[in-house]
Amino acid sequence: MHYSSMYNVYLSNHRKTSSFSHFSSSPTTTMLLRGIISTPPLPPRLKASHNPQNATVSAQLPTTKFSISDQSLQSRGFNLRRSISDLNLDHLNSVFVAVGFPRRDTEKIRVALENTDTLLWVEYEKTKRPVAFARATGDGVFNAIIWDVVVDPSFQGIGLGKAVMERLVEELLRKGISNIALYSEPRVLGFYRPLGFVADPDGIRGMVYSRKQKKRK
Repeated sequence: MHYSSMYNVYLSNHRKTSSFSHFSSSPTTTMLLRGIISTPPLPPRLKASHNPQNATVSAQLPTTKFSISDQSLQSRGFNLRRSISDLNLDHLNSVFVAVGFPRRDTEKIRVALENTDTLLWVEYEKTKRPVAFARATGDGVFNAIIWDVVVDPSFQGIGLGKAVMERLVEELLRKGISNIALYSEPRVLGFYRPLGFVADPDGIRGMVYSRKQKKRK
């Protein structure tokens, strides 16, 4: 199952401290994390870094209680990873394909991850393979967009997608990033809303460059 596509989903600062869940690819909606939206998210253009130095912690941020603790995940045989050093890109590509993404060039995946601001993935201890993944790109200060939220079909329905999203969003918020957006298929909007995301807040709409649209003019 994967949770991206073309619905604009924005994260609100007035969110509840709760859990996160689903992903997919078809018509999408942009969503934003609920809150005061100063400007629409900017197109990401990042330096290759997984540990940006903007680690500003808002005093108004509530203490997060994740739906599944790190200890509980470990006791069930899952390890949280925040680096690509141990991530087998062929295995990750297999998860992408399993949830409906087209197979990607492994070298391009590597470049994309090197230009990713924040990422989180879950490793299944028995196989050492990735079973859940999500990443965010952005300017490291104001804006971030979440991409490639996926869970291996064999491991769906046990809270791994929610666990990954909760932690990814929390890391972005603790860096002081105020605008967090993602793309979602309509059928999985219900996964993101409990996590604090809202679709098209205050009439804000996401737009995607289209060569076909340009040719019509």
